[in-house]
Amino acid sequence: MSLPLLRRDRITVRLARPELSVRVRPRLVLVCLILALLVFLLGCLGMTIGDVPLGLSDVLSAVFGAGDAGATYIVQDLRMPRALTGLLAGAAFGASGAVFQTITRNPLASPDMIGINAGAATAVVAGIGFGFGDGLGTTTLGLLGGLLTGLLVYVLAWRRGTTGYRILLVGIGVYAMATSLTDYLLSRANITDAQASIGWLVGNLANRGWENVIPLLIAFAVLCSVALGLSRLMGTLQLGDEVAAGLGTPVQPVRLGLMLAGAGLVAFATASAGPIAFVALTAPQIAQRLARLPAPPITASALGGAVLVLGSDIIARVITPSGLPVGIVTGALGAPVLLWLLIRANRSGSGG
Repeated sequence: MSLPLLRRDRITVRLARPELSVRVRPRLVLVCLILALLVFLLGCLGMTIGDVPLGLSDVLSAVFGAGDAGATYIVQDLRMPRALTGLLAGAAFGASGAVFQTITRNPLASPDMIGINAGAATAVVAGIGFGFGDGLGTTTLGLLGGLLTGLLVYVLAWRRGTTGYRILLVGIGVYAMATSLTDYLLSRANITDAQASIGWLVGNLANRGWENVIPLLIAFAVLCSVALGLSRLMGTLQLGDEVAAGLGTPVQPVRLGLMLAGAGLVAFATASAGPIAFVALTAPQIAQRLARLPAPPITASALGGAVLVLGSDIIARVITPSGLPVGIVTGALGAPVLLWLLIRANRSGSGG
């Protein structure tokens, strides 16, 4: 093994046999460790809240199967699925936001803004309104709607290839159309169907079970691995398509693979927890600034998204006894971040 090459922002270790080079960024590792600890603490703290209050020590014991039978049942069977759904959905939104913001080279290009969440919402509302949602279920409808919307954005943005700028502009148009169609369907639905739709549209973690956790866990493990595997090539896209192609990066296949992975993450997260607002927009920007990197890091963005969703869910349940939907809190917290990004883009001359 060769000696590590030290720089202030990274450490590179090279092995002679087998030939391997590993680059470690100490600050990024520290940020990920701190965020992971926050995720665990917030998840456990959220499981103390409910009709039967539990202490943090009781929850910790029940998580590891060392508590009494009653507390273990409450935590593992009733409250842990909600916490894990929030954790995985937040992580999926955060990782997807990092992917889209990197391939488009625009901090505003999150799945919220380019219509993937809106497409999933339209599919669910249409299923509830026209009656075929009972057979497919909101999870399947949200998944199909999100995936088809992501593919539609890519196809419409194609003109001898795609660019981040066209993806963003087409996505904004698709978002507007999907949102208008959702509003129309809600206006034509009866009051019962409208209430059922709105309860899902704002993003909600209530009444989540293991049937929501398992598909999301499998999808997150597969799709996030794909995104991380392409992350080295994704970094070259930051240099522009011509430079990336000159460096040997197959630009269009890499961009398509990343878009499908990002859209899949959003689709599964939306199908499980609803279109939780602004997490995919804010988590990557927070992670990028904490790690002091030129682009949002996928792992830190995923952990940051989990922190945002779990923390917002705690706030929502503390504010009102019945508990607000988590999407209302993330929307209230994320809106100022969006305004700040717009102001910053205008000041830097990139806001149009």
